[in-house]
Amino acid sequence: MNKRNVDVVVISDVHLGTYGCHAKELLKYLKSIKPKTLILNGDIIDIWQFSKSYWPESHMKIIRKLMKFVSEGVQVHYLTGNHDEMLRKFDGMEMGTFHLQNKLILELDGKKAWFFHGDVFDVTMQHSKWLAKLGAVGYDTLILINSFVNWVLTAFGREKMSFSKKIKAKFKDAVKFINSFEQTAAELAIEKGYEYVVCGHIHQAEQREIATEQGKVTYLNSGDWVESLTALEYQDKNWTVFKYEYQHFTKDELDEGILSDAEDLKSKLDINILLQNIKYEIAQ
Repeated sequence: MNKRNVDVVVISDVHLGTYGCHAKELLKYLKSIKPKTLILNGDIIDIWQFSKSYWPESHMKIIRKLMKFVSEGVQVHYLTGNHDEMLRKFDGMEMGTFHLQNKLILELDGKKAWFFHGDVFDVTMQHSKWLAKLGAVGYDTLILINSFVNWVLTAFGREKMSFSKKIKAKFKDAVKFINSFEQTAAELAIEKGYEYVVCGHIHQAEQREIATEQGKVTYLNSGDWVESLTALEYQDKNWTVFKYEYQHFTKDELDEGILSDAEDLKSKLDINILLQNIKYEIAQ
């Protein structure tokens, strides 16, 4: 299969180490592209909920694929989020073409783009971190239950459903928060003179122009790989939102080496084995 050339790819909120992560789908997507720059915009590894008892082989394959990008000379920027905030103290660390940062500014065809995760706008994160962590556990449990329900629905030929999307749609406060988040990001970007502002955090893929009295900016959000299965791609001076569609990634060579759901759940790695694998990959 021919890989697509993409100048810049942005993914966020993968949440490796949780049951809700769609690692196999993400791996297929990463294998289908040839990026010049890959931006991991926060919450890639869910350190908040990291458990010794759950690290499937498919999650390790994502780490290996990212390391392979680095070995191939792809510029990989890991921007920290709230679920991997313990990495923020290593801001500025570089290993070859791998860069660990809290935020990033790139010039794309003469226009400045500002990348950061976006949890700085979350009031819950700033004042009640314990509540945010409790909510994250509840969200992961909801996703796990939702996955089982969707498995049953699929078995009976019914359409899948998203619990969290239905909950968000029913609560006006959730919609209000998202709108406020986007507006705040846009206003700051306009104030700083950026043409693009690119975030993650809210699991809501978006691309739209936001105008204020001070100017306008293109707001972008890469969504997530828990429910939306989306990414941002920049090619030929244009941004697009990529949406993973199962029918485009089935029964082909991309499936080679990817475990089935049943096998994957059995392939749990102890944390020590995980660290040994990472050390091995770095040494190669």
